[in-house]
Amino acid sequence: MVMKHYPPEFKADAVALYRSRPGATIKAIATDLGVNPETLRNWIRAAGAGHGRGRTEG
Repeated sequence: MVMKHYPPEFKADAVALYRSRPGATIKAIATDLGVNPETLRNWIRAAGAGHGRGRTEG
C-alpha cells in the first residue's frame, strides 16, 4: 500500500474540522475529506484534540 503524504495545513484543517463538529464521527469526517479514518485519528491524537470529545470511534 502506498502511503499518501498530506501537507501540514491540510492536517491542521482536518483537526480543526473535527473540533468544530462535536456530533460528527471520525469516520464521517474522514469520508468527507477522502482520508482513511485511522489517518485522521492519528492526526487528532498528535494534535491533542481528542480529549473531552467522548467517544471518537466509528
